[in-house]
Amino acid sequence: MTVDSNSNSTSGRKYSDILEKTVDRNYKKRIIINRLVTIFTIVCVIAAIVPLGSILLEVIKNGAKAISFEFITQPQGSIGSGNGGIGPAIQGTIIVVGLASLIAAPVGVLAGIYLSEYARRGIFADLVRFFNDVLTGLPSIVIGIVGYIVIVLSIGSFSVLAGAISLSIIMIPIVVRVTEETLKVVPYSFREAGHSLGISKAKITLFIVLPSAKNGILTGIVIAISRIAGETAPLIMTILGTSLFFTGITGPVDALPLRIWRLASQPYESAHAFGWGSALILILMILALSVGLRFLAQKRGFK
Repeated sequence: MTVDSNSNSTSGRKYSDILEKTVDRNYKKRIIINRLVTIFTIVCVIAAIVPLGSILLEVIKNGAKAISFEFITQPQGSIGSGNGGIGPAIQGTIIVVGLASLIAAPVGVLAGIYLSEYARRGIFADLVRFFNDVLTGLPSIVIGIVGYIVIVLSIGSFSVLAGAISLSIIMIPIVVRVTEETLKVVPYSFREAGHSLGISKAKITLFIVLPSAKNGILTGIVIAISRIAGETAPLIMTILGTSLFFTGITGPVDALPLRIWRLASQPYESAHAFGWGSALILILMILALSVGLRFLAQKRGFK
């Protein structure tokens, strides 16, 4: 009995020692892997931030000296003179992007609600998602050509309306996808609580699910607006550009991406300076839009 007890005790200690060594070895392995992954993540973040930071610094360095009250408010002067400004381009960008957002945001949000809440599975819903993904990756110049053929030739002139509709086509699939995915994150218990109270599905979606996902949907809309605000190809085919201020929804108008493209192609130093300034103004407009919508959402309690 004593020999067996000693044997069992020795075996237990050996097993305990082996287990402790295994746990310690696995723990050290996990620590090493965790540190390697952390370092790799930091390197990836730096690799993403450095190009973006360098671009922003370059735009600020070259564009800040061109900005003035006259630059922001006045129309373009004579080519190569260094006079005038980009007032019509700023006004045109606000009008075209604003009108495109008024078209695309409601359509995209409603389509996302339909895919998330009413048609989660099914052939039709899968087809909608498929074509939505295809539309997301469609080259913008193709959309511009379609806008030119369908709208510009029908109206008989380049117009704000043609540009806004073309940009809204680019914006809609982004809003649809973000809305659908954001609504899926809302816990299903929220919906069950509404059903248990006898509330209709439409009211649950409108007053419970949608408010819970407003912050994410708003972010998607801002991302979509940021995407279309810098598009040039569709605008070349639809609004053409002009040195005059807004004259009507069926007439041509200028826009910052068009103005930057034209200024960059001119062989004058003053034109290049105006191009850098226009790029900086465009970045500041997008930043102001993003910050403003975030502030509005937080002020009104859209969590």
